[in-house]
Amino acid sequence: MPGLLRGIARTAAVAGTATAVSNRVSRRQAGRWAEQDNAQAAQQGVYAAPPAAPPAEAPAPSMESKIDQLKELGELKAQGVLTEAEFEVQKGRILNS
Repeated sequence: MPGLLRGIARTAAVAGTATAVSNRVSRRQAGRWAEQDNAQAAQQGVYAAPPAAPPAEAPAPSMESKIDQLKELGELKAQGVLTEAEFEVQKGRILNS
């Protein structure tokens, strides 16, 4: 029995080491490929596109939308899905939006 456990432990150690080494090699290779891609793009005069503008803020919800949300929130509270504290937090978010 001790020989079996020793063999299992050795196998686990070898497998763990192999996995760690494999992951490190993969990361290094990916880094090298990324550097090569960037160098090729710079040589060709191709650069990354500028970052996109942040999305415009959504228009404020209408009063009807807020009322519908509050009704749905009330139903969830009545069903026991929301606690009183959760209900109050969500109600505040809806009313302050």
